[in-house]
Amino acid sequence: MGEGPLGQTVRMTDPERPADDAATGLDTVSGALEVLRARVEAVRLPLDAPGAQAARATRAGVLAQVDDYLLPRLRTAAAPLLVVVGGSTGAGKSTLVNSLLGERVSAPGVLRPTTRSPVLAHHPQDAPWFTGDRVLPGLARVVARTAGGTDGRTGDAAGASSGAPASVPAALPDPAAATAAAQAGGGLTLVATVALPAGIALLDAPDVDSVADENRALAAQLLAAADLWLFVTTAARYADAVPWDVLAGAAGRDAQVALVLDRLDAGTGEVVPDLRALVAAQGLEDAPLFVIPESALEAGLLPARVVAPLRDWLAQLATEPGAGAAVVAATRDGAVDDVLRQVEDLALAADAQAEAVERLRSSLDAAYAQAREQVRRSTSDGSMLRGEVLARWQDFVGTGEFFRALERRVGAARDRVVGFLRGRPTSAPQVQEAIAHGLEAVLLDASESAAERTWSTWRADPAGRALVDDPTLARAPSDLRTSVAAEIRAWQSDVLDLVREQGAGRRGVARAVSFGLNGIGVSLMVVVFASTGGLTGIEVGVAGGTAVAAQKVLEAVFGDDAVRRLARQAHERLDDRVQALLDGQRRRYEALLDAALAGVAGGGAVRAAARDLDAAARAERATRPADARRGLPAAPSDAVPPDMSPDALSPDAASRDRGPRDRFSTGEQGPGSTAPRTGLWARLRGRRPGRTA
Repeated sequence: MGEGPLGQTVRMTDPERPADDAATGLDTVSGALEVLRARVEAVRLPLDAPGAQAARATRAGVLAQVDDYLLPRLRTAAAPLLVVVGGSTGAGKSTLVNSLLGERVSAPGVLRPTTRSPVLAHHPQDAPWFTGDRVLPGLARVVARTAGGTDGRTGDAAGASSGAPASVPAALPDPAAATAAAQAGGGLTLVATVALPAGIALLDAPDVDSVADENRALAAQLLAAADLWLFVTTAARYADAVPWDVLAGAAGRDAQVALVLDRLDAGTGEVVPDLRALVAAQGLEDAPLFVIPESALEAGLLPARVVAPLRDWLAQLATEPGAGAAVVAATRDGAVDDVLRQVEDLALAADAQAEAVERLRSSLDAAYAQAREQVRRSTSDGSMLRGEVLARWQDFVGTGEFFRALERRVGAARDRVVGFLRGRPTSAPQVQEAIAHGLEAVLLDASESAAERTWSTWRADPAGRALVDDPTLARAPSDLRTSVAAEIRAWQSDVLDLVREQGAGRRGVARAVSFGLNGIGVSLMVVVFASTGGLTGIEVGVAGGTAVAAQKVLEAVFGDDAVRRLARQAHERLDDRVQALLDGQRRRYEALLDAALAGVAGGGAVRAAARDLDAAARAERATRPADARRGLPAAPSDAVPPDMSPDALSPDAASRDRGPRDRFSTGEQGPGSTAPRTGLWARLRGRRPGRTA
């Protein structure tokens, strides 16, 4: 505690929080929140699943709330109470801030929206809290001196106790010039003034319903960083939708809110109960309400008497032991609880993303598994032994006289096979080519079908629709035919390798193979496709005869057991080649999925971190004394003037717009005015301007 510059008793702040039990509890909460923040940041929501857009906004909002308010406030619990003055366009926020301070620190703009750059007024001793990045780290700082000439330096004594920067520019711009510079650079104007006691700061924010998107976004960011939101509206604007949407958000996170009904004309007192009803409907029925009647400006400021109730109430927060800390704790608790509520929704959205990933991947797997089964069925049901393949085979084997001779003893049959194959050197490749053509048609059809099924399934799923915007994904790639031909040639080469390997080491067999490798290989290919499943009528007999003929050729050369083994191996190698081909085709869909879904996981990690934060917050709150949980004090009895009739106001209290036109019409001095005004909370020294004893 100490003596403030105006004689009031104020608490002396220290940027370093004491290492006590409360600080330890807050450190635990801060650590748990940091873990949760990292988990939230890691959440990926790339798919347009139902609710994904809202979940992305939730994620961004949680990160902003944690970064702009919760973590800074938890790390610096002893920082001054930050009161953000926000509200509708033209509500007179800047004039109200200036009037509370008794000097010009925030200049209303020429054009609507009036306040385009935020202005933060604080006691010089509290400068270290705001010149760094504790509050709103994303905003650049522009330091100004007050209209009365007090610059932003804390002075030797204050600097020694508060840790103020050792080097401060000797010449600092006045608030109006600083605000202009901040507007140009998108920064935050800092105004150090002894009109404020240490321990509280006022921030004049842009309009929440500004026509400029960036102003609305900045206003929302500033309000989310507030310990206390002073919501300013007027009789003409109090029912506007946009401010109430913002208020609803504040109520949802249990933020501490006080309301100011500004510029209320005489005889319009019915607005007050209507406003109270609206406030209660938002769950803010306990929010203190202050009414400031329409008044003529005095040197650009409101008469001291009309802002005195609000000024005194704020003085209570700044000077009464524990009052400001209780407000901070209430807002902080509400923000933590709000984050916990929101991250549960985010975890559900993360679960939905992970489920969508599995759903899309499963449909991809199913499409290509179906394609593989289609090929397996077509190459094992005898249907390959039709048309061109059958014709070329019949040309190859000729009459049945040769095969009747194969029924004699194996040695003689093998000799006949050798002689037969030597007499048909050009026929086997024609059969092999016909088999390749038939197999190519089967593989092309299966690949095209898989691509079309995948595209259609993903297109019908909201989560996959954006991944298949390219219509060419509904078809197999242009190089498919080349890939298919290469795989077929490789398989036919595999078959010939099997035949060579089987004939190696056996003199008679090797001789037969050496003279008729292609013919024996063709026969093995026919046996691979030899099943009559799916054929009817005469086709059964034809295909069956074809298979028998090929079987006899192979048995004559290798024997029964070897033929069965060769057929199985050849079929397995065909399966492997088909699988490799289909895997290559599906990779383009997998690449889309993998690129979009890198790092996508369910909400389990977020939930675990949220449970830890909840436990830490509950433990910290349980250690507080009862009087630390009281929140905002009630508004004083004179917060709403008892009589708002015309007689209660001065005759010249005409309608005013606190913009530049009224500065000139009322004799208000410009932004650089140094006209002396009584500082904030002068009554603490027994002086209340504008009000008689």
